[in-house]
Amino acid sequence: QAQLVQSGGGLVQTGDSLRLSCATSGRTLSSTTIGWFRQGPGQERKFVASLKWGPQHTDYADSVKGRFTISRDGAYTTALQMDNLNPEDTGVYYCGRKTGGFSRSSLDYNYWGQGTQVTVSS
Repeated sequence: QAQLVQSGGGLVQTGDSLRLSCATSGRTLSSTTIGWFRQGPGQERKFVASLKWGPQHTDYADSVKGRFTISRDGAYTTALQMDNLNPEDTGVYYCGRKTGGFSRSSLDYNYWGQGTQVTVSS
């Protein structure tokens, strides 16, 4: 069974940067997609970005295009570099894993990390 362990996050000011990491274990990442989602209080998880491993493809929500970058970091880790952050980026960020290609629906992801808080002050 795959396990996802997240790191990164914290409290920053508008315009700052943060880097989140999602380390997976248990299975190879070949033919899988890692997605990042953001969840606010009382809200559903919203798609942020995803990366399909082998061959690599990326997908971004319109609100983060040009500011966030999802990438591989070694053989088992997916990173989310977040630049030029603004208060609308605040929330708990979760990484999820699914078999196969892209999906922007959290319902399609089978395994989840523990979540990490990102707070951007104005």
